[in-house]
Amino acid sequence: MTPPTQDSPFLRACRREPVPHTPVWFMRQAGRSLPEYRAARDGMTMLAACTRPDVITELTLQPLRRFAVDAAILFSDIVVPLRAVGVDIDIKPGVGPVTGKPFRNEADLARLRDLEPGDVPYITGAVTSLVRELGPTPLIGFAGGPFTLASYLIEGGPSKNHDLTKAVMYGDPGLWHALLTRLADITAAFLRVQVSAGVSAVQLFDSWAGVVGPDDYRAAVLPHSKRIFEALSDSGVPRIHFGVGTGELLRQLGEAGADVVGVDWRVGLDEAARRVDVGKALQGNLDPAILLAPWPVIEERVKRVLTQGRVAEGHVFNLGHGVLPQTSPDVLARVTDLVHQESARQPG
Repeated sequence: MTPPTQDSPFLRACRREPVPHTPVWFMRQAGRSLPEYRAARDGMTMLAACTRPDVITELTLQPLRRFAVDAAILFSDIVVPLRAVGVDIDIKPGVGPVTGKPFRNEADLARLRDLEPGDVPYITGAVTSLVRELGPTPLIGFAGGPFTLASYLIEGGPSKNHDLTKAVMYGDPGLWHALLTRLADITAAFLRVQVSAGVSAVQLFDSWAGVVGPDDYRAAVLPHSKRIFEALSDSGVPRIHFGVGTGELLRQLGEAGADVVGVDWRVGLDEAARRVDVGKALQGNLDPAILLAPWPVIEERVKRVLTQGRVAEGHVFNLGHGVLPQTSPDVLARVTDLVHQESARQPG
């Protein structure tokens, strides 16, 4: 008998199998748009919340009490594994990840040791608890992609143009590949911890890789993303690959080894299906800002995404990036219901 989780619409869509309706979940569905999230985090730093199994469990479950989404995503942050191996990195409110000592030369590589399961016991504990609580609802684990993690380490914090990062990529390829190899190994180990604990799928967020052109991505980033996905090739869980502004990289995102390619709002899913090799499902891709518009506008745009998504071999409805903090939870609930109702009416 197929386990209930494995027969869920979300995992079936990831495997490009028939579904009763288009599954939906939202990046950052557990986050600042929920008043209960803000209450639970009151007086607690982001990274403190990410290291407490009880808090991780509560924040992961909160959106499922409001929305009939088809999957939960683990509450965590992409810098958690870096902090776990001793990197001096923190999340500054209103700014993002910052490090007091940016990476600049080969000597800095010594600051990146291997990640062991014992470094992140709170992840194992939270995932184990969540799998028990969620029952047939799948849990998605995640980690940061190699370019994005490298950018935070090299720039020292968020960057608009990632100039210093690309300067290392172009000017010191030896250091670049050595750094990304270490980051890929840390990331793969972090994802394996989540898979071992019971997550049903994983997503690699290489959020800022879209600032790199296709040729440079293929030479300087793809091998390291591929290293991560290959490390999970025997895991049996679907692997999702996502980045912002990656319309020109969609084929490469799939070539790295993903089963599902995430698409932001800049490229329609029908066009994305033409750019990605066969054998891949797609995820996306409503512009998060649409959710701030009047309901008739939202409804029309949701239906457009569903229509375009029918071209894909499998489709998981999502936003083209994370839920904006000012988004109404009631709108997210209505969108979830609309996706289910509308897609169930569409012919297969």
